[in-house]
Amino acid sequence: MQYPFSRSEDPFVDLSSQDAFTDGAPFATFDRLREADPVHWTEFTGGDRGFWSITRHADILALNRQADLLSSARGIRMEDQTEEEYEARKTFQETDAPVHRAFRALASKAFSKGAIAQYESRIREIVTELLDQAFDERELDAVERIARRLPMQMLAQIMGVPDEDGAWLVEKGDALISNADPDYTDFVIDRVDTEEYRFLPFRSPAAVELFDYANNLLERMDRGEQLGVLNLVLEPTSHGTRMSRDEFRNFFCLLVAAGNDTTRYSISATIHSLANAPNLLADLQAGRHAGWESTTDEMIRWASPTSHFRRTATAAFEYGGKQIREGDKVVLWFLSGNRDAEGIPDPYSIRLDRPRNPHLAFGQGGPHICLGMWLAKLEVAIVLQELVKRVRSIEQVAQHSYLRSNFIHGIKKLPVRVVAK
Repeated sequence: MQYPFSRSEDPFVDLSSQDAFTDGAPFATFDRLREADPVHWTEFTGGDRGFWSITRHADILALNRQADLLSSARGIRMEDQTEEEYEARKTFQETDAPVHRAFRALASKAFSKGAIAQYESRIREIVTELLDQAFDERELDAVERIARRLPMQMLAQIMGVPDEDGAWLVEKGDALISNADPDYTDFVIDRVDTEEYRFLPFRSPAAVELFDYANNLLERMDRGEQLGVLNLVLEPTSHGTRMSRDEFRNFFCLLVAAGNDTTRYSISATIHSLANAPNLLADLQAGRHAGWESTTDEMIRWASPTSHFRRTATAAFEYGGKQIREGDKVVLWFLSGNRDAEGIPDPYSIRLDRPRNPHLAFGQGGPHICLGMWLAKLEVAIVLQELVKRVRSIEQVAQHSYLRSNFIHGIKKLPVRVVAK
């Protein structure tokens, strides 16, 4: 069964533009590129160098596995950076093996499937409380009242910081990762001069405040305090190296930003689907699905909140009949791969009975697969379960709006009317 979704119908959308996704994902453009030019040279209208757009599911998987040929160490967004900039701003996400593998091994202890499963009862408590509060009003913004608040509260729990700091941290995280949207920052990346902040994560002044917060956490850990997952990343790696204090501050900014936004937009896309397709809610309530894990994977595929990651060619090579030069930027469009019928049959439908779901929403196939994958899946699953259990009907009552960003894709406002059971 097909379910409604928003999309730009223009098959020639400028993918380098921050406005490319404000009317919905440019699926018509991705459809055209997968069919006619799946390894496509894309000009950068903002003045930076152009890049190769990789849009087919199989190609994204194949290239994402070749970390020796496509480096993450020169930035993961399509914008150009100088060597000074990416050295100053890098986290382990912007590193290659063996450095990436060593630091990831530390952090992954706290984000493994087993470790995250211990949070299930707490997540369910938070979701139940959020829904009780939200359903006091029959009409509400589902993003503000539900989708944004759950990751906010869990972020504080996992980092071992006060719950009351969660809202402030998410506000600053929004200013970082949503730095192209004027609803979230006064320093919009492509509209104001951000040169003063070029050595800070996302070229954002919000990083200054987050650095101050991180410095306070470092001082507390120096005194022997245990702060959730944060102590783990400061332990020696298997190579005997330690994360520097500068690297920790950048890692903290990444955790605050990425630990909230992608889960939020997966939840908002899930609620949007329920609000626009009554049959979907009815199928879930009747148990007509392949299980909650499969259903959650399908909703996250549908949302695909991380539109792309960029890599940089370490050597010249030929791919898909195109000559990629050393130093070229190569952008892997996960959002396009998740709508490729060659990789995922019937991709423009939400299939609750999908027997196999090789989606790319977490960057599958490569060494940089999302560290918070199991937490995101658990949060989305519990929101879905509790909504299905507690809602008689849910419908959208006004136009929703999308984040202004070609990096993170998601619904930022979603007015709905809910009738609880």
